[in-house]
Amino acid sequence: MSEFTSNNGLRLEALADFSRGMIRGENGKMLIEKHNEVIASVTPMETMVLLDLLLQEGFSNDLVKASLGKLINTFYSSLNACEWEKPDESHFLSCLMRENRAVEKIMKDIKSLLKLLPKTENSLNAKIKADLLKLINELKLYELHYIKKENILFPIIEKTFPQYRCLQLMWSFHDDFRKIVKSIGAILSEAVPDKVILIRELGKLFFVVLPVIFREEQIVFPVAYRAIPARSWDEMMQQSFEVGWCYIAPPSKLRTVISERDMLNGKVNLGTGSLTPGQISMLFDSLPVDITFVDENDEVCYFSGGKVRIFPRSKAIIGRKVQNCHPHESVHIVNEIVDAFRSGTRDSADFWIQMKGRFIQIRYFAIRNELGEYKGTIEVSQDVTGIRSLQGERRLLDWNT
Repeated sequence: MSEFTSNNGLRLEALADFSRGMIRGENGKMLIEKHNEVIASVTPMETMVLLDLLLQEGFSNDLVKASLGKLINTFYSSLNACEWEKPDESHFLSCLMRENRAVEKIMKDIKSLLKLLPKTENSLNAKIKADLLKLINELKLYELHYIKKENILFPIIEKTFPQYRCLQLMWSFHDDFRKIVKSIGAILSEAVPDKVILIRELGKLFFVVLPVIFREEQIVFPVAYRAIPARSWDEMMQQSFEVGWCYIAPPSKLRTVISERDMLNGKVNLGTGSLTPGQISMLFDSLPVDITFVDENDEVCYFSGGKVRIFPRSKAIIGRKVQNCHPHESVHIVNEIVDAFRSGTRDSADFWIQMKGRFIQIRYFAIRNELGEYKGTIEVSQDVTGIRSLQGERRLLDWNT
């Protein structure tokens, strides 16, 4: 933030005066002439701070969003000329930018197909229609890109950069993308798509996808790269594997190391949050399932202690070989499951039985670390009698049923 505050607020006020006038519909040419000097040298950080100021001054998200295209177009030359230190290829932002390059290629292919549309017919050639639908379906994968921004990048920016409110605008454009892609998919799925409506929706698509990429890489990413500490980028990369990547080979996973800092205040770092041992115990005991964990050495390490258990357990089994916890007749099944999990040929096994008039589901899941190495098996047993009888929907709270 220091590079901005050194300008003692005069540049920000000039940019804000220009932007307020544009939002209110004043003469754009006169506003540009009045503030040309600051417009010609606006930086990514100033742009984020400016948009934050406008939103805090009371301009609604919808009003600022409607004028954003004009504002960024005016700042385009300056922002486009801004050079920022790019991270290495393994960095979270670099991976996001490679996804952008792939989407730009898809958009270019869509544009090429549009040039082949006949100008005099309100119909689509079957091949063009099929090719367009294929590209739109490929574009749907870009949803993963937006999900990573919304759920991984944006929360960290909000914690590290106080003037973050322009992210609300970007999220709104993400939602526009989702609606437009869905609309185009529906049009192309019709037996005879309406070409006029299709072209209109495709036009909207171009005015969302490409401008958002520019705003990412010339405004948000440069600011985020400078504001966010290195450790947070590593954490974001780890979280990204839960969402997934589109169009690019998944980056190499980082090995998670839990340090003494993670045990501060008696809490255990669980990756997605920190809990005390007591909270962890209450969490597992409150779940409507029986849980038993067996480590990579086939030794029972833990079982949940809920008030009502489906299968009885005692603390005497802790440290015992799981094979010794089953009758001889079923040990071969236990070994088959564990061997398949250990070898990596299977990740789960499912069983269900009827017991005392109840329908019980028993599931086994392989536990693996960040490197994919086998670290044990978790058994989850649940009485699903009530679940199996559910019908229709319940969208409202009803304590009486």
